Amino acid sequence: MHRQYKPPVIAKEDAPSTPGPAPDVTVALVHDYLTQRGGAERVFLAMCRAFPEAVIYTSLYEPDLTFPEFADFEIHTTPLNSVQLFRRHHRLALPFLGAAFSRLAIDADVTLCSSSGWAHGAQASGRKIVYCHNPARWLYQTDQYAGRATSITAASARVLNGPLRRWDYRAARSADVYLANSRVVRRRVRAAYDIDAQVVEPPITIEPDGPQTPIADLSAGFYLCVSRLLEYKNVGAIVEAFRRLPGERLVVVGRGPMETRLRATAPANVTLVGTVDESELRWLYAQTRALVAASYEDFGLTPVEAMAFGKPSAVMRYGGFLETVIEGETGVFFDQPTSASIAEAVAHLAEIAFDPEILTKRAAEYSHARFEERVHSAVASATTGTLFGARGAAGDTTSD
Repeated sequence: MHRQYKPPVIAKEDAPSTPGPAPDVTVALVHDYLTQRGGAERVFLAMCRAFPEAVIYTSLYEPDLTFPEFADFEIHTTPLNSVQLFRRHHRLALPFLGAAFSRLAIDADVTLCSSSGWAHGAQASGRKIVYCHNPARWLYQTDQYAGRATSITAASARVLNGPLRRWDYRAARSADVYLANSRVVRRRVRAAYDIDAQVVEPPITIEPDGPQTPIADLSAGFYLCVSRLLEYKNVGAIVEAFRRLPGERLVVVGRGPMETRLRATAPANVTLVGTVDESELRWLYAQTRALVAASYEDFGLTPVEAMAFGKPSAVMRYGGFLETVIEGETGVFFDQPTSASIAEAVAHLAEIAFDPEILTKRAAEYSHARFEERVHSAVASATTGTLFGARGAAGDTTSD
């Protein structure tokens, strides 16, 4: 049973210029799967906080693998959740997820789907808004997503590419409103679905103000990589870059399929700490010299999080990083995800005196209040028929 939407209490200075939906409007929230701690899950958690009375729908939910804060919400799952193997290894469920979301019927005035390829297939009785983190990587960026992998997941992505593309196109076109998290994703949405999406950038979801817990055996002055350990994240290249920088130390936060390989091959100046909690992550950001990111990102939250702590980044000249990082002011770029180019960028970054005030000011542009205002506006306009950011309609006019 859906609880009615209750507008949050917002400080006067943060009050949105566009009102939220009417108090009697029911809002449901959908996400692909809650089985990991990634940027998309952080953004979805921000959506949940923006609509605290909404019911959550997802294909799979494994509480100990995702952010513990999701336990505060009412969560409904698909029948796939009864398969423990899928909850622990969601990529094995790839061949079945399209059908699972096609059968997921949601009765609400507005259904807000947080999607990287699956959630936008949910069947909504009312208006459907999709917040797209990226069109499905396993369909449109298969080589980057699968890399050299020969796993069942990679094989499924390639064999099922045609049928799933047709399903994905129909799922995207079923939305009344389509939102994208960056201009680069907006271009991908247009290319994949012929939809003109509105850009609503994600918020910072970890604030500097809050408790900090030190990590044992680490001292300040290291470089930091925060990433799921997947092929397209190129964490291996970052690790190898620090083999070329024996006088520096790298700390890697995150887990994923590549963890065993990285632990076996990492040089002595690289420490993999696995999963950390929020207070430990705050401490890591506060104590790092800079962040390093080499992934093929659609937005990339971690450089923005680093900016919030007054720290610069060395990032790949690709995707959403081009929208968030200002060269020479908030970070530096490297052109290829190779150990040599990353090591060179890290050495160059160390030569620049970055101004923490400029960094934190840039991070403030991605506040939670601004994000909440935008998603409330999207829901309000959908309920009134304005269709904020509707496909082919007046949406974001930012040049891309």
